[in-house]
Amino acid sequence: MKKEENKIAIVDKEKFGPWAIVTGASSGIGKEFARQLAGSGLNLVLVSQRRALLEELSQNLSREFKIQCKVIALDLTKEGFISDIDAAVKNLDIGLLVSMQGAGKAGAFLKISHEELREVLSINLISHLELVYYFAPKLVNRGHGGIVMVGAMGASLGVPYIANIAASKAYVESLGEALHIELKEHNVNVFTLLPGPTNTDLLVKEFGMDISSMPMKPMEVDQVVAEGLKGLQANESSRIPGRLNRVLRKFMHTGVARKFMTKMQRESAIRLQRI
Repeated sequence: MKKEENKIAIVDKEKFGPWAIVTGASSGIGKEFARQLAGSGLNLVLVSQRRALLEELSQNLSREFKIQCKVIALDLTKEGFISDIDAAVKNLDIGLLVSMQGAGKAGAFLKISHEELREVLSINLISHLELVYYFAPKLVNRGHGGIVMVGAMGASLGVPYIANIAASKAYVESLGEALHIELKEHNVNVFTLLPGPTNTDLLVKEFGMDISSMPMKPMEVDQVVAEGLKGLQANESSRIPGRLNRVLRKFMHTGVARKFMTKMQRESAIRLQRI
């Protein structure tokens, strides 16, 4: 029997293909987006800074799913990075943008350098803006396609000890919700994925989470991405993966939710010695 993590959510290749571009594709949720889109038969442009990991992923997906892959090793905090994207994809028919990149460590706001705060905004906010502004007109002109952005569950509440990160993710959610309406009339699906804690290296290394002590088990990346692709296919504006996460977000009072998240993120900041 195949393991549960091998499941794949199928999207419409005619609408969202023949090519999709996935940023942050070298690991975690971005890598899983690439895998599941490959399972739908879409050719892929894989973007991150880590060329070796992208090359390995490209070879594996090309072999397993018989698709084409193109690798772009690129720092999305670099000024004018979009010109490198343009040079690499201008001859490809891109039907789907998955803007997945994100960064930042838990920590007290005043313990984080100004340079790091700005860098987080560059990758978590500005890069999404630049990519969407570049690809949206092309998708409108072709008359169909999609954009996926990845925010975070609860970011719009304001989360202490990841204050800057949460603020940047709240921007992504707000932008996505607005563009969902603006681009809908052009047959372009704009969808924002709002995951809660997800079992990735980022959760442990960057956010300092102790998975064994968390009150709720983090979701697996395959389930998070499968729900995201189902939301895209259904032309939803956004979705929080996981039924329990959705119930908690809907019925938990804002103050209670913020108190819970504050405790969790403060403990993470202490583990990372950033408090």
